[in-house]
Amino acid sequence: MKKKLTWIVVSMLMVMALLLGACAPATPTAAPEPEKPAAQEDKAAPEKPAEPAPEEPAAPAPEEPAAPEEPFIFGMLLVGPYNDKGYSQAHYEGGEYVEKNVPNTKMIYLDKVNTADRPGTTGVQLAEELVQQGAKLIVFNSDDMKDDAVEFTKLHPEIFVIHASGDTVWKDGENYQELPNMVNLMGGMEYAKMIAGCDAALHTQTGSIGYLGPLINEETRRLSASAYLGAKYCWEKYLEKDPADLKFRVTWIGFWFNIPGFTEDPTQVANEFINSGADVIISGIDTTEGLVEARKASSEGKQVFAIPYDFVGACDEAPDVCLGVPYFNWGPDYVKQIKKAMDGTWETSFNWMKPVWADINNHDVSPVGYLSGPGMSPDAKPKLDAFIAELAGGLNLWTGPLNYQDGSVFLGDGQTATDTEIWYLRQLLEGMEGRSE
Repeated sequence: MKKKLTWIVVSMLMVMALLLGACAPATPTAAPEPEKPAAQEDKAAPEKPAEPAPEEPAAPAPEEPAAPEEPFIFGMLLVGPYNDKGYSQAHYEGGEYVEKNVPNTKMIYLDKVNTADRPGTTGVQLAEELVQQGAKLIVFNSDDMKDDAVEFTKLHPEIFVIHASGDTVWKDGENYQELPNMVNLMGGMEYAKMIAGCDAALHTQTGSIGYLGPLINEETRRLSASAYLGAKYCWEKYLEKDPADLKFRVTWIGFWFNIPGFTEDPTQVANEFINSGADVIISGIDTTEGLVEARKASSEGKQVFAIPYDFVGACDEAPDVCLGVPYFNWGPDYVKQIKKAMDGTWETSFNWMKPVWADINNHDVSPVGYLSGPGMSPDAKPKLDAFIAELAGGLNLWTGPLNYQDGSVFLGDGQTATDTEIWYLRQLLEGMEGRSE
């Protein structure tokens, strides 16, 4: 009984405990703490700025175009007009040949450089004017400019100088001076004048040839004498005539071309030749009066021919009466010397250039030539060609016996003249009419 009572009390206590637990408020579950960022404690760290993107390499600045190389300027002093159809035009066209054949060159020039056209002005002053315009090389184109060329060369050792027709730096010559910045050039015109003389002799019907000469000096004496030697040789050999029957007269006008009031009038001199029986006029002056007067005479019914000088195109003035023309071709030798000045191989030298006999009319190689004109007769042409072939083969007309005009001996029998004896010819030759001084 006591046991049963105890079980009842325990059971009632258990029921009451259950009831009390169900009525009590529930204990809250702690909320989980929020996850912290990996690199962060209680407070968020500021974000790191993004790494800047690598810069693209800057494009290279466009290269400035190279400044064009300054041209090599060469200056020319021309004794006559640049378009005289003679000596000065031959030089002028030689300069144009340089511009065409040597890259980056430029020609400047002054013409009519003589005391009559430019009184009170010296060649030295005019050359310095060209230097002020940028010229690094100066051409003095006439023997008449010798003193000015030498003085300028000494005053300006930094400037290259070409003196055409001069002899100053010829060591074997009579006027030698040591001038490192000077070169002398002269075409072997003696040969072309011999051809002209032969041409005249083959065409004259009267046996009378007139030679229209400029001033008198060593150059003009040797060139007129060369024409005479050619005429005499062809008169004897190809026509089989007595040289005593050949008349060869020289008249000097006093300069290279007509200067009214200063020279003899070449038109008048040419007419005097024609009126005295000459039917071929060989010109030694720079202009074409002899050719013009021959045309006038022919238009009046006389048969008169002429041979101009210096310039390859001279026959164009009066083609029908032009037998041919001995001419200078300065271009190739100007090219040689100007190239040397440009590339540092310049050296002083004297150059007396012979024709290139393989083709004397090749303008790229031969310094002188002879161009037959429309007036050339078909009968004379083969004889003239044969004479040219003889010269090319070594024929030397400067072989004795030859006397000076006054009868004194120039060359004994079989003796040949030296270069200096020819260059500095003292007188005209026996058989020539005209003044030697």
